[in-house]
This record gives sequence, C-alpha cells and structure tokens, in this order.
Amino acid sequence: MNFVRKMYDWVLHWAETPYGPLALFILAFAESSFFPIPPDALLIALALGVRKKSFKFAAICTIASVLGALFGDAIGHFIWWENVNQFSEVANFFFANIPGFTHELFDKVKGLYDEWNFWIIFTAGFTPIPYKVFTITGGAFNINLVLFILASVIGRAGRFFLVAFLIWKFGEQIKGFIDKYFNWLAIGFTVLLVGGFVGIKYLF
Repeated sequence: MNFVRKMYDWVLHWAETPYGPLALFILAFAESSFFPIPPDALLIALALGVRKKSFKFAAICTIASVLGALFGDAIGHFIWWENVNQFSEVANFFFANIPGFTHELFDKVKGLYDEWNFWIIFTAGFTPIPYKVFTITGGAFNINLVLFILASVIGRAGRFFLVAFLIWKFGEQIKGFIDKYFNWLAIGFTVLLVGGFVGIKYLF
C-alpha cells in the first residue's frame, strides 16, 4: 500500500508543475494499457487549479485514454500469444506484475465479451473496473475494433467530462464528494443504464 500511495502522490505532484497537461496525457494513455493509477486524481487537481480549463483537461484525458486503449488492444492482438492458447512472455509479465491482471479474470472477460460486447467495454471505460484488462483482452480475442473504439470513446468521455463538469460547476466544495463517492456513482449509473437497455431488450 505504501508503494501505491507514493505513486499516487507522485501523480498528483504534476499538477503543481507546468507539465501538468502533458503528464495527464501520458498518465491517461498508460492507465489504459498497463499503469495502475487512474488519471482522475490528476484531472481533478488540474481542473481545480484552472476551472475554466476543466473541459479541456477532460478532452486531453479522453483522447489519451482511447489511444492508450488502442495500444492495449494492439498488445493483446500482436504479442499476447506465443502460440495458440499459450501465453507469451509479455502476457506472463502482466499476470505477474500488473495489478488487476489474473488468469481467472482474463478468462472471465472473454465470456463477458461474448455476452455483452459493446456494453462491457463501455462499463469498463466508465467505472472503476480495471480498464486495461479489457483493452488487452479485447485485442487478444479479436473483438470488433469499431465497436471497441466507439464504446471506449463514450465510456471514457462520459467519465472524464462528468468529473470536469462537477469541478467546473461546484469547484473546491465538490472535491471531497468526488474523491469519496465518484466510483460508487459511476457504478450505479452504469447499472441503471445497462439495466434499462436489458429491460428494453426483454420487454420488447
């Protein structure tokens, strides 16, 4: 936990430098494929520093995150397998060293893709679910790239622009609320949204 806390503090310190937007881009890109710390904390810090640029920071975060998702997809597609059903050294490195990656979760994600497709990518992009697991797994199992990009854009933009809007609208007073409850709100919103479409599917 000390390591994670140090990483979190290191991420936040970029908000106090002129390189904050660049750091946000790199962090959002990396988090979509291998880095353990999500970009939301730095996005919040930068938006609080210059509230009128909140949506610009959200756009940077979204673009970088989707590009990072494509990089994760490429990892899964091109270098995840040594042979058919045999993991490469890169895959084994991820399983051993990247938080959120387990063989069991990797296998379960394939079933989720088969059943939900677009919605599971959107959910992973919008909620605290480890997005990188889904981007790499999507490439490894050759899911539809157009749907992958569309769901990633909607999910990531929804998450980051929601944070930006809250900061722009309410400023410092909303920071503690976001820090404490945002993940739960994101999960609840996604459950309602996906549940609504599932209900429509079965009712009509």
